[in-house]
Formats: sequence, C-alpha cells, structure tokens
Amino acid sequence: MTTDHSLGWEAVAERFIAIRSEIGTALVRSWAQECLVPSSSIVDVGCGSGVPIAKALNDDRFVVFGIDASRSLVRAFRDNLPTVPVACEPAQDSSFFGRTFEGAVSIGLIFLLDTNDQQKVLGKIADALDPGGRLLFSAPQQACEWNDTLTGRASLSLGANAYTTRMKRVGLDLVRCLTDDGGNNYYDAVRR
Repeated sequence: MTTDHSLGWEAVAERFIAIRSEIGTALVRSWAQECLVPSSSIVDVGCGSGVPIAKALNDDRFVVFGIDASRSLVRAFRDNLPTVPVACEPAQDSSFFGRTFEGAVSIGLIFLLDTNDQQKVLGKIADALDPGGRLLFSAPQQACEWNDTLTGRASLSLGANAYTTRMKRVGLDLVRCLTDDGGNNYYDAVRR
C-alpha cells in the first residue's frame, strides 16, 4: 500500500481547484507588501495550484517558490505559473530548495497535519527563513478539531497559546494575529 503524502488532496485536486476562492488573497498581499521589501523571496508551503496566493505574490513582483505534496496540484501550479519553481514533496520532508527566504506563507496547510508534523513543519519553515524573515500561516485561534469538507480527514488547530509556544521553540516570535474577509485567522511571526 502506498502512502498518500498529499493527505487526501490528490484525490480531490480537481474539485479544490474549481472551488478555491480569493478569500485571504488581499490579506496575504497586504502582509507581504507591509512586511517584506519588493522582490523578496517567499516560499508558499502548501501552494496548491498557485491560484490565488502564489499568483498574487508573483504578480506583485515577489520571487515566489512553491511546495505541495499533490502531483495534480503541482501540475496545475506549473500550468498557472510556468516560470515559478515548485517542488512536489510533503512540507515535513521538504528540502525547501536548499536555500533560505525572506518570507514564507502557509495558507490552509498547518492544521491539516497531526501535532508532531505541525511542529516539524514550523521548524522546517523557521530554518528556511533568514533572520528577521516573516511567516504567515492560517489556523484557528481556538484549539479545535473538525473534518475537512473536501477530504473528510481530520483537521486540528492547536490554538493560539500552543502555536505561540511551538513557534518560540523553533525561533519564531508571534507578532500579531490577522483576520481575512472570510473570518479566517492568520499568525504573523518573525524569525529571531
């Protein structure tokens, strides 16, 4: 039996592409423009098809890289952003292109992972950030569990206190929480 490194997203990739909305895009763009200098490098961890987040950052002239574990989503990413580097690998095993970045975004991924993998991915992202680099990721502020509507798999938010503690362990400090126009919570952190 083969392991599904995409955590069910390969099976629902076409549906996800069809229904992915623009919610959160304005917030991510505003965050990047406020926190990073123009032409900064940003890695999109759990980039999906690249639309809308990586595309918006690329359109704003940031140097974007993508990581996603779904082969179908990575193919769509390459179709949507043919000049943007993308790696088809799970974030928890990623080499992060063997480089560091000024910024990282992870929208809709962290809470899909189990507790240990959440810590591992936060650590890998922290290691891939330059000192002073910024991370923006989405997860509810409250600790909660639910089933993802597309994959049916469990989703888990550790909650704001746990994320703050876990980020500190890997060299990230929470700067603030932000909310998008859909009511989704984002953690904005800086690498020490």
